[in-house]
Amino acid sequence: MPSKNKQLREPARRNWLKMTAMSCAALAVGARGVGYGQAAQAQSTSARTVRIGYQKYGTLVMLRARGTLEKRLAKEGVSVSWLEFSAGPQLLEGLNAGAIDFGTVGETPPIFAQAAGVDFVYVGNEPPAPSSEAIGVPHDSPIRSLADLRGKKIALNKGSNVHYLLVRALKHAGLDYADINPVYLAPADARAAFTQGSVDAWAIWDPYFAAVEKQVGARIVADGTGLVDNTQFYLAARRFASATPQLVQAVLGELVSTDAWAIANPAAVAQELAPLVGLDASIVEVAARRASYGVARTSDKVLASQQTIADTFSQLKLIPKSINVKNAQWFA
Repeated sequence: MPSKNKQLREPARRNWLKMTAMSCAALAVGARGVGYGQAAQAQSTSARTVRIGYQKYGTLVMLRARGTLEKRLAKEGVSVSWLEFSAGPQLLEGLNAGAIDFGTVGETPPIFAQAAGVDFVYVGNEPPAPSSEAIGVPHDSPIRSLADLRGKKIALNKGSNVHYLLVRALKHAGLDYADINPVYLAPADARAAFTQGSVDAWAIWDPYFAAVEKQVGARIVADGTGLVDNTQFYLAARRFASATPQLVQAVLGELVSTDAWAIANPAAVAQELAPLVGLDASIVEVAARRASYGVARTSDKVLASQQTIADTFSQLKLIPKSINVKNAQWFA
């Protein structure tokens, strides 16, 4: 199946970076009113603004809503700007293009980004949350087990955390990646394809996972339990982390405080996040209770797990080259 192999191997570094630079320069213009060159120049001369990339759900969303980081940094004359991304790979495109300094992603996007030459460092992570992602099928699907995925169309966001979940789930069922037909779609497009029957299954994370369970009765074939860690990482542009480590520490400090509040108040988390993510509070609470909280500096042990993921994708030729994950370790 040469066409499939070609599709699996297509993200060459040069094309990826070219596409990234163009798309995310546009993001920077839309979010801040200036182009990439202007934003990067301003950031290099004076870190008076911390630019944070976030996704639709998670601790950064709560931190933004609570406003505590702005209050903390205002004392130092530093402001905060926020830019939302649909998923981790897109967020790392933004970091590569200079649109953001700091952001959060799952365990797989950093692997693809490092292989493509994006210069970032791991600055922290949440504890594993394997039940926060899953492979789902329509409620009336004949698919009952992972083995039934052979030959099926499976939607996923390429390079996202669920990409590794799918690889591990297939291996657990005795299948190869070439035994299925991956359909690479961003979450909104993937949901449309899933509900319209254009794909047979969807590998997805919370809160999209909780929403499709509650709203359309999706049935879970497998979540990440026993297969993956599903660790959420906080990353920073290397230049930003090296030049202003105190700002990185300030962001992490506020994330620690926000996590402590979330652990004690899962129902309140749902009430706070629901209007921000556009979902019913009952759906968000399901996702909140599956999440993990407790930011820590990324350890050698966690990076070793990342190396396993990197080696897996390298062997499958899903990334263009082998990488050493520890080259992205932060020392401060």
